[in-house]
Amino acid sequence: MLQVTTISEYYKQGKLLPIIDVRSPGEYEKGHIPGAYNVPLFTNEERARVGTVYKQKSREQAVELGTALVAPKLQFYVEESFNITPTGRALVHCWRGGMRSQAFAQHLLDNGFKEVCLLKNGYKSYRRMVIKLFQKPWNLVVIGGYTGSGKTHILHQLYDMGYQVIDLEGVAHHKGSAFGGIGQIQQPTSEQFENNLFEEYWKMDATQPVFIEDESLNIGKVNMPVALFQQIRNSIDYFLEVPREERAKLLASEYSFQNVEPLKAAVLRISKKLGGLETKKILGLLDERRFYEVALDVLHYYDKSYLKGLQNRDSSKTVIIPCSSTNTSENVERIIARLKSSHTSLKIKEIF
Repeated sequence: MLQVTTISEYYKQGKLLPIIDVRSPGEYEKGHIPGAYNVPLFTNEERARVGTVYKQKSREQAVELGTALVAPKLQFYVEESFNITPTGRALVHCWRGGMRSQAFAQHLLDNGFKEVCLLKNGYKSYRRMVIKLFQKPWNLVVIGGYTGSGKTHILHQLYDMGYQVIDLEGVAHHKGSAFGGIGQIQQPTSEQFENNLFEEYWKMDATQPVFIEDESLNIGKVNMPVALFQQIRNSIDYFLEVPREERAKLLASEYSFQNVEPLKAAVLRISKKLGGLETKKILGLLDERRFYEVALDVLHYYDKSYLKGLQNRDSSKTVIIPCSSTNTSENVERIIARLKSSHTSLKIKEIF
């Protein structure tokens, strides 16, 4: 018997069943439930053909075309699904829980699957749940600071210490600057970024502190959920004030690549803002592998840009934390000490 469940029930029960997403490859690539397997009922081209017939002719003719396209692939669907979940148990969904997923799920049941659950209202219901979560009030602790302050290292140490942490740049596969994509895997779509971020968020306690880095609305080519961005902007920014020379040391150690061509490409992307002479100078320094001096020059540009953004924020929501270096452990101690001494409702653990 074909069962039906909601997305909230599926998550509450611990996501016990493997997910089979029967939408087209294009739909899946734009955004999918993390961990879901794509066994498309139609190819991108077939889906477009069926949609055209539905709009220009009739629903009946669209169903007839769809049936004809699916018929030669019926055995493939079963074999591929058993490859994904040899136990014969799965959750199946399409966009809105309509004909595609219902027909696919019933076909699996008729051909040896033991348990097939249909997702009510499909992927559309999942997206509604994602958007709703980001609109929920969160107890954010925002870590700010000029480029090269070591904010990501701090987040990772806080995570290791047992705190709730969201690494936006890690989820986005980008460090935020023109240099941020170097050495990273391909970025997800903005929709998939939200889905992946949801997987980090949904298991957290919204009443407890969630440490997160101060970011702009865009992280590389990815757009942050607007509701989350607004919450970050409205939260107190614990700003690490680290000397430029110390930050340049950290960046030089992280970007000292033997192949400097990606670094040169990044410099050229911001050449209009750097100016012709400065761009030429930095490119020459890269040829000579003088990474520390490159970092100092580039930081001059980024610091001005960051300061401009900082001045647009409510100064009463910015707490300056002077730091003599980018030493992660020492700066984590400074942040925790500042939080403990501030008049906030944050429940900070006794860790020192």
